[in-house]
Amino acid sequence: MAKTLQVGLLTGGIDKPYVFGLSLALASKDVGVDLIGSDEVDAPELHTRPGIRFLNLRGDQSHDASVLTKVARVLVYYARLVRYALVSKAGVFHVLWNNRFEVFDRTLLLLFYRLLGKKIVLTAHNINTRKRDGTDSVFNRLTLKIQYRLADHIFVHTQGMKAELLKDYGVRERATTVIPLGFNNSVPHTQLTSAEARQALGIAEDEKAILFFGRIGPYKGLEHLVAAFQQLASRGQGYRLIVVGEPKIGSEQYVEEIRQAIRGDVRSSEAVIQRIEFVRDDETEIYFKAADVLALPYTQAYQSGVLVLSYTFGLPVIAADIGSFRDDVVEGKTGFMSEPANPRALADAIEKYFESDLFRTLPARREEIEGYARANYSWDMVGETTRNVYLHLLPASVRTTSAVAPPSAPPDTPSTTFY
Repeated sequence: MAKTLQVGLLTGGIDKPYVFGLSLALASKDVGVDLIGSDEVDAPELHTRPGIRFLNLRGDQSHDASVLTKVARVLVYYARLVRYALVSKAGVFHVLWNNRFEVFDRTLLLLFYRLLGKKIVLTAHNINTRKRDGTDSVFNRLTLKIQYRLADHIFVHTQGMKAELLKDYGVRERATTVIPLGFNNSVPHTQLTSAEARQALGIAEDEKAILFFGRIGPYKGLEHLVAAFQQLASRGQGYRLIVVGEPKIGSEQYVEEIRQAIRGDVRSSEAVIQRIEFVRDDETEIYFKAADVLALPYTQAYQSGVLVLSYTFGLPVIAADIGSFRDDVVEGKTGFMSEPANPRALADAIEKYFESDLFRTLPARREEIEGYARANYSWDMVGETTRNVYLHLLPASVRTTSAVAPPSAPPDTPSTTFY
């Protein structure tokens, strides 16, 4: 039976954790989802779950193809996307990420969708990525403003992001909803134990393992973590550092400088485990189970999917005091905060953690943190809120045939209840 509420979920072919979680959540709320995806976001569950129609319009996105092949792939994708829009019965197009031609996506493509009568919903995971990366321009802000004005509704993940959207881009408050990042349920959790994970990575039982995980770029502040780790190593405390993730496009030189800094300190270089490459979902678990804490030394960010991923494995975090991290970290319960861009302060925060009750009772506390993640980053809540927004954008005839709860805002800050 066809779903009354049909949505086109436009993913840009990236961000599998968010695509996976949101698609399953919407399907569980009786929303029919046309998932416009790629090889990168594909998963078996997206083909077998009733209500989800996986359309792999983007296909292969491997970086090692020739320039000509890449151009051809992108053009074919846009042709498929336009054709889909022309024949789609979905009343709502929900854009999670833009495609390759960012300016075109923000302006002419959104205008095209509107001319077809589609309601446009946008998830702004970052309000202005170029501002964060130090490459902002007047033209960039102009096209962002057009994108935000063309959208009928915008989801953001923090109150700070909402404030920036309203202040800098003139978006109406009633057209914006704050929802949390859903917890990562696309990464497998097996019976692998922490002891087995540590043994596999060559980490001794009495060593203190600090994890950095995720795509690497200048705003992630990895250089500050490396400097902090070298300070800790000079104190002879038996620390290990695990660095896992691929360089963001354009950040290759930055990553090479990090590697040089690691090699340059003889005392600590052998205590660093590096895996500077893309890591598949089925290879992720071992690092979070082997580590004692995740470090987020970011210098620019509102929120982090890696933080939520860490919580799903019951792993505490040490986060720089930026963006909404203070709202996400319950001091002494799920982690600790540190002054940003200050290696000495970060080293002190790491020492504080390893001297805390949180670390001393970590095996028992992991389960509490996992429960905190399920309660505060619930896909069920995200799916319900998202569905209600869809319904309130559509004609009354759709709203009356689909049960809809009154719109409600998620809590401004996560609950501090532990399970």
